Amino acid sequence: MSALPPDPYPPRFIDAARLLHALPMAAAVDALRAALRDGPDPEADPPRTIVPVEHGQLLLMPAHRSRYTGVKVATVAPDNPAAGLPRVQGQYLLFDAATLTPLALLDGIALTTVRTSAVSALAADLLAVPEAGRLVVFGTGPQARGHLDALRAVRPLTHVTVVGRTPANVEHFVAAVRRDTGLSVEAGDPSAVAGADLVACCTTARTPLFDGALLPPHAMVTAVGSHERGSREVDGTAVLRSTVVVESKAAAAREAGDLIPELESGRLAPESLVTLAALATGASAVDPERPRLFKSVGMAWEDLAVAGAAYEAT
Repeated sequence: MSALPPDPYPPRFIDAARLLHALPMAAAVDALRAALRDGPDPEADPPRTIVPVEHGQLLLMPAHRSRYTGVKVATVAPDNPAAGLPRVQGQYLLFDAATLTPLALLDGIALTTVRTSAVSALAADLLAVPEAGRLVVFGTGPQARGHLDALRAVRPLTHVTVVGRTPANVEHFVAAVRRDTGLSVEAGDPSAVAGADLVACCTTARTPLFDGALLPPHAMVTAVGSHERGSREVDGTAVLRSTVVVESKAAAAREAGDLIPELESGRLAPESLVTLAALATGASAVDPERPRLFKSVGMAWEDLAVAGAAYEAT
């Protein structure tokens, strides 16, 4: 029996360090902007598949565009942090679209961290006032730090207030950001949103983090903490006061716990939702006299856009 011929395109492994080095935040934002401008409508993306398993969930997120096809396989294990392990883990497999040949295996968590914060940065670039300098960030994990760095790439941040549940974690986060960035950084409480230009909600909260009545009219909020109906970082007051921007109206109706109560009660009309694609292409604009809320659930087209850009840069 003859041996199989060698694979002419061995998949490239792109670990977290290599991905982060190869893809600066500005490049990730540009890749997402190009995907919205040139690619199929995000509304056409297949829904996320969530499979319950004994100790959490298995998530499958496939996507296809002109040059690449890919799928992210991720796990969510709520008990892992108590054991010193990540709550979310995974890998991303990138294929050539024309031949479906495997091209690369990417660290799924690094990819998710970059694409989530890059999507928020793109939204902020489209929604936040140009002079936005004061950021309130809820959370002290990788997404909180990723969002701080991403938002710095699109707006001239000067002051950061960090709000978290565990004082020791907040103290460590504040010290690290102050050391790494030279920004004015302090620990604070939820009332800090009253003076914010930007608010980044990067938590696994099940109940709202702040009183939406406190938001200044010019503020922009990004809420990225979950894709579950029962989770909520932003209250109904903030939702109804704001122009609400989403990645996909269909995905928001399925997964955006921050919006579903208002959508299903009829207080928030589905047709009032503005999509990120409509903003990026200039098809829609927002009211400058109202807060802007970007609710992200995370979509497969975003992973694919960032994975393709990382592959091309390595």
